[in-house]
Formats: sequence, C-alpha cells, structure tokens
Amino acid sequence: MKFGILFTSHPDAEREPYPHRAVHERVAREVEEADRLGFDRAWIAEHHFSNQYGILPDPFSFCAYLAARTERIGLGSAVLTLPLHSPLRVVENAAFIDILSHGRFMLGLGSGYRPYEFDGLGADFEARHAIQEEALDIVLAGFHKRQLQHQGAHFSHDISGDHEIFPVAVQTPHPPLYLAAGSNNSIASAARRGLGLMLSTLPSVETLAAQVRHYRQHMAEAVAPYDGNPAFGHVDIARWVYVAETDAIAKAESEAGIIRHLRNFLAKGTAGYFGRVSEKTSEADLVYDRLAETTLIHGAPETVIARIRHLRDATGAGSLMLHYPPYYGTEKAVASLRLFADQVMPALRGA
Repeated sequence: MKFGILFTSHPDAEREPYPHRAVHERVAREVEEADRLGFDRAWIAEHHFSNQYGILPDPFSFCAYLAARTERIGLGSAVLTLPLHSPLRVVENAAFIDILSHGRFMLGLGSGYRPYEFDGLGADFEARHAIQEEALDIVLAGFHKRQLQHQGAHFSHDISGDHEIFPVAVQTPHPPLYLAAGSNNSIASAARRGLGLMLSTLPSVETLAAQVRHYRQHMAEAVAPYDGNPAFGHVDIARWVYVAETDAIAKAESEAGIIRHLRNFLAKGTAGYFGRVSEKTSEADLVYDRLAETTLIHGAPETVIARIRHLRDATGAGSLMLHYPPYYGTEKAVASLRLFADQVMPALRGA
C-alpha cells in the first residue's frame, strides 16, 4: 500500500490564535516531517472563508512552496474545488507545479460541499455538479490536446491558430488525476473518464466497499486516451488515523478532538454532506467506540494494522490517506505519524 496524509490546514485556536497565520508554517513543517518519515504523498485541501475547517485558498501555490521544502514526497490537491476555477487555468497550473516539483504533482478534483464558499466567490452552489461535468471534459481535453475550442453552458475557450496550451507537465500523459466522489453518479463519472477515485473519511468500511465496487463496474466504459491516466483504477481512501502505545491511550488523547471535528460536518454550512456521502445522519452516530469499529483507525500499532488490513481487503484500496484534526496538539500528531511510519507502514508494505 501507499500512504499519504491529508492536510486541511485547520487552525488550532489555542496555539494559532486569530487571524491564524501560524497554521501554514506548522502544516509545512508536518509535510517536511512526512517527507523524512517516508510517507508517499502529501495532499492539500482547498477551503475558504472559515476558521472551522481549513484556511487554504490555493493548493497550487502551497504545493509549489512545499516542492522547494521537500525532496521525494508526492504533492497533490485533495481536493481542488473545480467549479470555483477556470478549468484551463487548472491544466496550466497543474503542469507548472509538476515541472517545479520534478514530476511529483497529483491533481485531485471535487465539486465542493460548502455553500458559503460558493456564496463568497460568487458561484452557483446548486449548479456545481453541472459545472464540474463540463469542466472535467475541458481539463481532460486540455491535458491531451495542444489546442482547444469549447463553447458550453458555463465555459468558453479558444486556443487556436498560433497559440497552444503551455506549460507541458513532466509526467505523461499528465499528472495523476483523481476525482473525489461520494454519490453513485459521480463515482461512475470518475470511472468513465478514466479518473482515479478518492473516497471520504466519513463512510463506514461497508459503505466504502460498495462505492469501490460501483467504480470498478464502470471502469470498462473509459476510452482512450483517458484510460491512460496514471491514476486510473487507483482508489485512495481517506481515514482518520491516530496511533498511540495502546488503544486506551489513543482514545484518551483523541476522543474529544475527533468528535469535535466530526460535529463540523453536521453543521448547515456543509449542506448535508455528512449524510449524503455516508450512512451517518445525526449526532447519535458520533459515539467514539462505535466509530472506532466502523470508521476511525485509532489505537495501538497492532490495532491500526489490523484495521487497515480489513479496509484493504474489503475495498481493494491501494492507498490510504491519513487525516487528523489539529486539536491533539502538534507534538501528539507528529508522535502518531512517527509511530505509524515506524511500526505500521513496514507491516503493510513488507519489510
């Protein structure tokens, strides 16, 4: 398996007080630590206008910055909210950062699920899925063609004559391209377009297994050249992960923080996202011991290894994206990452 970390740039208000400028240097240091520890990927999330779930308006600029501070770890967006961007600017910037990082960039895209972000940027939240569908076709065409003409409901582009799309990425035919998806329609859309699949931290293992099966069933519908995407067929699952010396210590150190974090997804600002992408629908589902059996990967190294093996065997996922809120404190978060790298990764990768 491959192992990455999802960085959502949440501020810890006690250590990174308003206006939370310190969060970005802290996250950059954690990415550097992940690079040293041998993690495969660092994923950067896009979020706007809130200090409750991340302060990171531009994954591209942060990945470019991190490319100069790291040596080998892959750098990606997880996710870039595609309906908030010009699709051809996405193509240009992804190729540019792939050059700056010497072929280490990965592009994860999604439709978004927080209405206030769309309101703030003057975009139509209700039309986001239709916008994404059109934008995905432009992104794929932009990676595969040097010139492009498009006139659609949401976008208009003309790159012709003496002009063509630059720069050109290091990775061919383009950087690994993923879609974050939770509904059957979006999962099937990812498969048909030859995209890799990113799945949420929220669903149970059983729900994830059904989602992966649905993706696999539609993979045969992908056609050339889109089936040449380096990420096609890859499933990357995000999970909340915390490793400590024992299960009891892991619970004591993480329970309050993870429940606080999960409550954020029940807020009206997420437009019902919690229930749409998982089987969880209410506060009653947020019980640590129940979540530890279905959703969290928390505990001693041997517990974490067993749960990842169960996730891998049930879903066929080849990559795990570790996620954790900032409320444990930097020292505990980094200690968890070190314990994971020292005792968990070797058991799942082979010595």
